[in-house]
Amino acid sequence: MSTTSTSSAKTSASAAPSSSPPLPHEHTRQPPPPPKSSSGPARRILLGLVVVAALAWGARFAYTVYCYEDTDDAYLASHLHQVSAQIDGTVQAVRVRDNQSVRAGDPLVQLDPLEFQLMERRAQAEVAQAQADQARADAASLQASAQVSEADARAGQARAQIGQAQAEMDLARINRDRTVQLFHNGGAVTQSEVDNAESAYHVTQAAVEAAQANRRAQEASIASSNASIAAAKAQSAAARAAVAAEEAAVNDAQRKLGYAQILAPADGRIGNKNVEPGNREQAGQTLLVVVEPNPWVVANFKETQLARLHAGMPAEITIDALPGHTLHGTIDSIAPASGAQFALLPADNATGNFTKVVQRVPVKITLDAAEAKDLGERIRPGLSATVSVRVR
Repeated sequence: MSTTSTSSAKTSASAAPSSSPPLPHEHTRQPPPPPKSSSGPARRILLGLVVVAALAWGARFAYTVYCYEDTDDAYLASHLHQVSAQIDGTVQAVRVRDNQSVRAGDPLVQLDPLEFQLMERRAQAEVAQAQADQARADAASLQASAQVSEADARAGQARAQIGQAQAEMDLARINRDRTVQLFHNGGAVTQSEVDNAESAYHVTQAAVEAAQANRRAQEASIASSNASIAAAKAQSAAARAAVAAEEAAVNDAQRKLGYAQILAPADGRIGNKNVEPGNREQAGQTLLVVVEPNPWVVANFKETQLARLHAGMPAEITIDALPGHTLHGTIDSIAPASGAQFALLPADNATGNFTKVVQRVPVKITLDAAEAKDLGERIRPGLSATVSVRVR
């Protein structure tokens, strides 16, 4: 009986702590409270900012589209002088380097001048020969003129002799007739005197004929001398023409000799150099290119953008190679035709295979001189650009 009571007491003692309050040093774990949601207002603020930014961007876009015409189909252009040889020759020396700056008139390339010097000397020798031929022809002409003058003098003398002989013949005829009459009317003269008078008349008649023959000979000499003068004048004219031709040959040789030194046609920088000493160059072959330092912009606008564009309007240019720089310019002119019309093979829309494509028209825009000078060599022909023109 005592054992049973003892067991009951232990059972009640072991069960008692389970219903007793916790000790002060013991803590009971409580579940954490649910977190308060704070993402709702932040999300609404962020969404509002996005909407405001979108509205601002849309307003700016609409303003830009309404007030500006722009294109990114634009590039820088400049005067490119393709320097070529005007004569065939061998390159003796190249005076410039790649990308070097040159001034107008600076020597660029020197061709071997020997063959052109020989050509000039040969032409000068031929000029001297032609001048000698002309001098001989002129001397022959002067000699023929002198012969004509001498023949004229002899012809005048022959005419005078004819007159004198004619007078003597007339006198001899009168004497003969008088002598014959006296002989038949009384024998005042002898037969011998009649014969002498007749002989004297025949002598003077022969003298007249001789003078006339001499005159004809002198006239023939004059005609021959005139022919000689004409021939000499023709030879002189031919000699003068030969002299002129040879002088032209000398000038041509000197011109070619001058072309042996190739000079810079304008101020600029050397590009695309394709010449070395020893090369045999042909006339018209491009040796190098001189790029002038003052470029402009060629902007290809759509045909639908041209309604409000005209010369004199200001433009803003940004160049891809110069980020952060906005250049200013002025529309100089608008091309007279679309770019397709200047293509090597323009489209033929009459073939039946037609697709309408928006055409682009080149517009030339000059840059502000001060800005272009400040940038200097940083702006080069061929660089891509974006152009914006305010039209409203």
